[in-house]
Amino acid sequence: MPGNGSASRLALPMSEIAGDRMRETVDAVYRTESRRVFATLVRLLGDFDLAEESLHDAFRAALEQWPRDGVPANPRAWLVSAGRFKAIDVIRRSARFDPLDEDAERIAAPEDPESWGSKEIEDDRLRLIFTCCHTALPPDAQVALTLREVCGLTTEEIAQAFLTAPSTLAQRIVRAKNKIRDARIPYQVPSQEDLPDRLDSVLRVIYLVFNEGYAASSGASLTRHDLSGEAIRLARLLTELLPEPEAMGLLAMMLLHESRRAARSSPAGDLVLLEDQDRSLWKREMIAEGTALVEKALASRRIGPYTLQAAISAVHAEAPDAAATDWSQIVGLYDVLARAEPSPVVELNRAVAVAMRDGPNAGLALVDAILARGELSDYRLAHAARADLCRRLGRTAEAGASYERALALTRQEPERRFLEKRLAELANQ
Repeated sequence: MPGNGSASRLALPMSEIAGDRMRETVDAVYRTESRRVFATLVRLLGDFDLAEESLHDAFRAALEQWPRDGVPANPRAWLVSAGRFKAIDVIRRSARFDPLDEDAERIAAPEDPESWGSKEIEDDRLRLIFTCCHTALPPDAQVALTLREVCGLTTEEIAQAFLTAPSTLAQRIVRAKNKIRDARIPYQVPSQEDLPDRLDSVLRVIYLVFNEGYAASSGASLTRHDLSGEAIRLARLLTELLPEPEAMGLLAMMLLHESRRAARSSPAGDLVLLEDQDRSLWKREMIAEGTALVEKALASRRIGPYTLQAAISAVHAEAPDAAATDWSQIVGLYDVLARAEPSPVVELNRAVAVAMRDGPNAGLALVDAILARGELSDYRLAHAARADLCRRLGRTAEAGASYERALALTRQEPERRFLEKRLAELANQ
């Protein structure tokens, strides 16, 4: 049991930690380790819901035992062990398994807790991603389930990424978990022969995780570095496992975007537009790594949407200042991207690039055409883009109406402050 054995060696005596500080310690461990612990519990228990319940039981046990016994030297291994024993208790209480059932014996079989701190536990999340992205599940369910179970995004955050209702996403996730259970989908990385077929869904999952980290859909912060950092880590693992051009392209795109994170907000946490960013704050080592990956992916001549997005980011990274940006090249890349992966969001981004190349009137005509189709009527960035183009053209009333619409759709505080500032500036004109 937790509290005994090698996994519970004390790293810090509890007599030195007050109650509030201990709760902060447990909260910090939860933020950094909970999804890794969950992934390993899924492997050990073979059940999503039981693993989730056991995860929370383990953290409740930590709040009870760590103040008395001390913080373990390996908190992750302690939590896995605690969660596993809590699951065994649940199984025995509910009599869900016969005492001789092979699954029950497997769960109860002793294991070395120290092995849970090895590289295997790091790979558990990758195994879980491929389980959630099994071809037996519909593509949208694969992505939604992985974002929820592997990365810990809320249903509301996933719904924002999908531009759909939270209730729809919740039902999709429940059906996917039931399918995994009923079909006994294995918890493993697929064979080399099967791996390419599963790659697209896995890449899309990592892409959406990064997007939520790079520009949080709600909350007080512009970014969620834990998510963007996790997406980059997962992409590195995937690239090592399967060095396909699109995997490299995705990693490159994320590195190039992440290189700008420090410049994207002011010290007060306010949004700073790309054109106004202090480029000396951009991380040059990330740019160099991302650019090298883009070049390698492009050289393969198997060019997909992630590589194209990375190439667009590389053009921005190459410009010493905003005025030097090669907008013609960016528009050309968006033309190719729109053919490779047609979507209204790609069209919107292309329209903004056209506005930078040809002027706001040209961009506004494209944005209005997109909005007229109704596909992005509830997409805040479409209305924000229209507002900015109208502002640049001196069409103050239209700009104000579009800013108001964008503000009504925005759930992120830095974006709200930015839009409110724009509205105030319009009112003073």
